[in-house]
Amino acid sequence: MFLRMVKGALFRQKGKMVMIAFTILLGASLATSMLNIMLDVGDKVNQELKTYGANITVVPKQNSVLEDIYELEGNDADGIKSAYLQEDELGKIKTIFWAFNIVDFAPFIDTTVDLMGNDVKLVGTWFNHHLSLPTGEELDAGVTSMRSWWTITDGEWMDEQAGEDEVMVGTTLAKAQGISVGDRISVSTRHGSKDLKVVGIYESGDDADEQIYTTLDIAQELSGTDGLLSSIEVSALTTPDNELAQKAAKDPKSLSIADYETWYCTAYTSSICYQIQEVITGSVASPVRQVAESEGAIMEKTRLLMILITILSLVGSGLGISNLVTASVMERSKELGLLKAIGAKDSAITALILTEIMITALVGGAIGYFVGYGFAQIIGQTVFASSINMKPMVIPIVAILILVVTFFGSIPAIRTLLRMKPAEVLHGR
Repeated sequence: MFLRMVKGALFRQKGKMVMIAFTILLGASLATSMLNIMLDVGDKVNQELKTYGANITVVPKQNSVLEDIYELEGNDADGIKSAYLQEDELGKIKTIFWAFNIVDFAPFIDTTVDLMGNDVKLVGTWFNHHLSLPTGEELDAGVTSMRSWWTITDGEWMDEQAGEDEVMVGTTLAKAQGISVGDRISVSTRHGSKDLKVVGIYESGDDADEQIYTTLDIAQELSGTDGLLSSIEVSALTTPDNELAQKAAKDPKSLSIADYETWYCTAYTSSICYQIQEVITGSVASPVRQVAESEGAIMEKTRLLMILITILSLVGSGLGISNLVTASVMERSKELGLLKAIGAKDSAITALILTEIMITALVGGAIGYFVGYGFAQIIGQTVFASSINMKPMVIPIVAILILVVTFFGSIPAIRTLLRMKPAEVLHGR
C-alpha cells in the first residue's frame, strides 16, 4: 500500500517532481564538476605553472655555502665559484622516487667572453636536448620549454640537434652591439675562440637580455670545464607545503620515522630537493621560493573557489527544493488531512513525503552526475586543454550531499505538515 501511494503521488504530481528533479540536477551537476576538477586540478595547475620556469635549482654545495656566508650576488658571486657538478650524473635526476614528477630540467655553465672588446656573459645549456635515461626512458629537455615566456623577436629557437655552432643573443646586447640574425660573431676566452652564427634574438625581461645563450658543449669548451656544470634547473610537479614539509625543510633528521616516511613519499618541494641531493654528488637543491609559494597559494585559492561554488550550488538547490516541496504539500493538503483523519500517524505521512522526494532526488542526482561529467570535461578542455579524470570517490560524496540537502530542504514542508489539522483542512480553511 505504501509503495502504491508513493507511485501514485509521483505520477499525479509529475510536474512538481520534474521541477524538484531539475533543481537537484543543477546542484548535483555543479557539485560533480567542481569536486572532480578540485581533485584533479593539482597536476593541471602545476603543469600550467611549469611553463613559467623551474621551481628547483641545484648548485654545488661549496658555492652555496660561500654565497650564504658572504651574501654575494652577481659578479661577486661569480668570483668565488670554483666547484662544479658532474654532467654525467644528470640522468640520475630521473631515477629518484618522484622521477615521474620531474617534467623538465636543464644544466647550465656560464663564462665571461670577449665580444668586440667587451666582456659579455655567455651561458651554455640544453635547448631541445634528447636524453636516453638509465631507466630506458627517452626525454627531450631544455630551455626551449622551460623559458617559454621568452619572446623571440627575430629568428628562431636554436636547434641543438643540428649540431652547428650557433647562438641566441638577448635584445639589449643585440641593440648595443648592432647584432642581427644571420650575423657571425667571434667570442674568445683564454681557453680559445669561436666563430658563432646568430640564429635568434630573444627578449626575456631580465638580465638574460644582456647575455648570449649557446649549447652546453660550446660553453664548456670556452670555459675549460668539459663535463662540468655550474647549476641545474629542475621543473617538478609538487604538492603545496604544509607544517610537516616546512619542518623537514629545516632538518629532515628531526622527523620521527613515521613522519620521515610520510614526507619522503609525498611530492613536497623539500622532499624532491632532498632526493635530488642524494643522487647528485656534492649538490644543494633548493626551491625557487617565488615559484613554489605561488604554486601553493594558487592551489589553495583554486580549491577554495571550487568548494565555495559547490556549497553555493547546493544551498541554491536546497532553497529551491524547500519552496517546491512546501508548495507540493500545500496542494495536497486535503489528501494529507484525510490520511490524518483516518488514523495515519505523522511519522508515516512524513516518511511518505520524504520517500517521494528522495526518489526524485536520486533520479535528478544520477542525471546530474553525468551532466556534471560533461561540464568538467568542457572546463578541462577550455582551461587546461586536457580532460578531467573522473574520481570514483565523487559518486558517494555527491550522493550523500544530495540526500542531506534534500532532507534539510524538506524540513519547512514537514513542519507545515505536522502543524496541519485535519478538521480545518477538510473544511477548506
